[in-house]
Amino acid sequence: MYTAIIILILLVCFLLALVVLAQNPKGGGISSQFSAGGAASMMGVKRTGDLLEKLTWGFAIGLVVLSLGTHMLTRTTAGPLRSVNQQRALETRLPAPAPAPGAPVSGAIAPATAPAQPAAPATAPAVKK
Repeated sequence: MYTAIIILILLVCFLLALVVLAQNPKGGGISSQFSAGGAASMMGVKRTGDLLEKLTWGFAIGLVVLSLGTHMLTRTTAGPLRSVNQQRALETRLPAPAPAPGAPVSGAIAPATAPAQPAAPATAPAVKK
């Protein structure tokens, strides 16, 4: 079903492009090619411009409806769709943060021969001017 709608979208796009290219904003286009009244007998209307405008609107509305239809077909009830990058980001686990230097590691026994850290001075030395 999805493939059929995609094929219809491509067909509508092609027809819309043809109709838009056939129009001329200055009043030329196909209607100027049949200036001797041939447009009325060939197209069945008095003005080809009106027909081309109606076709343009029809194809544009059809394209929007078909595009929304493809969106409705791809929706699942399990949850929102995710891109490949979102899936990989959710599956990736971050490494555990490293403990701060000098901080005791939980669940581990500190070695008995660890060198003692020099104590920090209790007060800062006075600065002479």
